[in-house]
Amino acid sequence: MSLKDQQSPTIQVLERTFALLDMLAAHPDPVSLKEISERTGLHPSTAHRILNDLTIGRLVDRPQAGSYRLGMRLLELGNLVKARLDVRDAALGPMRELHKLTHQPVNLSVRQGDEIVYIERTYSERSGMQVVRAVGGRAPLHLTSVGKLFLAHEEPQRVRAYATRTGLTGHTRNSITDVARLERELAAVRAQGCARDDEELELGVRCMAAGVYDDQGKLVAGLSVSAPADRLEENWMEKVRLTASQISAALGFRG
Repeated sequence: MSLKDQQSPTIQVLERTFALLDMLAAHPDPVSLKEISERTGLHPSTAHRILNDLTIGRLVDRPQAGSYRLGMRLLELGNLVKARLDVRDAALGPMRELHKLTHQPVNLSVRQGDEIVYIERTYSERSGMQVVRAVGGRAPLHLTSVGKLFLAHEEPQRVRAYATRTGLTGHTRNSITDVARLERELAAVRAQGCARDDEELELGVRCMAAGVYDDQGKLVAGLSVSAPADRLEENWMEKVRLTASQISAALGFRG
């Protein structure tokens, strides 16, 4: 198999979809189905069928019958990618400085659906952590300090919907597994502007977190410090807050 073959999609409809999107991306104005067919080499009926599905998914817009352009959903998805890349770039330096102060793992996480995803971390082998959460690892919102930050920004009905969807499954004896207790916890998070995980995800590990906000005031990530339960120091919370504020400022937040 050649390198070119290895880099080509194995599903034909996806290969055709990529060709259609690339073709539309090369044209600032809407393009007719006839021209799309000619430039991609696809039969008009094939191109029309794929474009119709892409329109349903808002990846392609049809401003008028028979013409197409890239859709707004691509902009929305692109902005999500941009925000996550930018927050990582803005966070890495401050995260290293926070790690120097605490000598414990410092994590940067974002929300994806009902979970948080770790997108960056700073730690040393001397931290003494028995369990290391890898970049790309996931954890339920209600069991993590950063996840609680995101839930605290939700409307009550959305929090209850989350509880119904997930069943608030617990991982340890400290896990929050009923919605009333979760709502009390989230009220405390809103009042304090920070969140904690008291051995709720893993026994022996505690965390504290503060939010990172973008230039629109939207919570885009959470910064947290993880430590063995007996080593977490309460005075670190102010350091976590200040570091999160520094990252937010780099993203244009003026709160």
